[in-house]
Amino acid sequence: MSSFTAAGTSYATHAQPMIPFFTFYSMFGFQRVADLIWSSADQRCRGFLMGATAGRTTLNGEGLQHQDGHSHLYASVVPSCISYDPAFAYEVATIIQEGLSRMYEKHEDVFYYLTLYNENYVMPPMPDGVREGILKGLYLYRPASGKKKHRVRILGSGSIMLQALRAQEILAEKFNVAADVWSATSYTELQRDAMQCARWNRLHPGSEERVPYVTEILKGFKGPTVAVSDFVKAVPNLVSPWIPGDYTVLGTDGFGRSNTREHLRRHFEIDAEQVVAAVLSALAGSGKIDASVATKAMADFRIDAEAPDPMLP
Repeated sequence: MSSFTAAGTSYATHAQPMIPFFTFYSMFGFQRVADLIWSSADQRCRGFLMGATAGRTTLNGEGLQHQDGHSHLYASVVPSCISYDPAFAYEVATIIQEGLSRMYEKHEDVFYYLTLYNENYVMPPMPDGVREGILKGLYLYRPASGKKKHRVRILGSGSIMLQALRAQEILAEKFNVAADVWSATSYTELQRDAMQCARWNRLHPGSEERVPYVTEILKGFKGPTVAVSDFVKAVPNLVSPWIPGDYTVLGTDGFGRSNTREHLRRHFEIDAEQVVAAVLSALAGSGKIDASVATKAMADFRIDAEAPDPMLP
């Protein structure tokens, strides 16, 4: 057994588990080495893949080769990959703490994929009682304040959480709409839980049905839900069958572009004004407000309803 000494204390280094952290450009991970990741999973690997500079609009200026909007789709099909798209530092810390416990205390043959961003913003303290929601994939981050005529939900992820929070303010100040903002840390984990519930219910037709976590925590709400992230729409749509009520998804389908974050987010229709417009459009569609309110808001925000679909090449 080998050892080393630091500050007068000896530490054994033989036969100790290593905890690998591999940090890479998010786009260069699952897309370019997906076969190696699958092979590694097949060999029961453990550790952390840290997809840095993630998102299709957050790493701007380098064109589509660096702009990742779909790695979470790749991650979702690897059975032992636990993937998250956190918005805040306390979410990252909570997820890593849980990963260390599962892999190195409980000896589970899983590994973790976390998308990280290079956008500077203030990291808030961890609210009370959110640990379970962080790990399961969804929790209420900032409820709406005050009474408004209408109430909606916004699900935000990663650095686009800032757009969701700004949309919450605009809706309250200008449109008398209260928006609860939820942090969606993992649509993959939400989908897996829902699929496990569906399988159990199918195999136990005489028993009381199990309710997916995402359905349970979002039940009892009659307003629309709008999800927004820096990833393609298919990622939030992983849970669309289990979201109660009207569900609208905004995402970054299409190729990346070399431009500013503001222009890219307007191009992909995921900035705060587009979130507000989506909320108002959903309210108009359900007859809660007149369609002219949504139309005027889009005009005021200079949203071109006839602009080319960014999904198309």
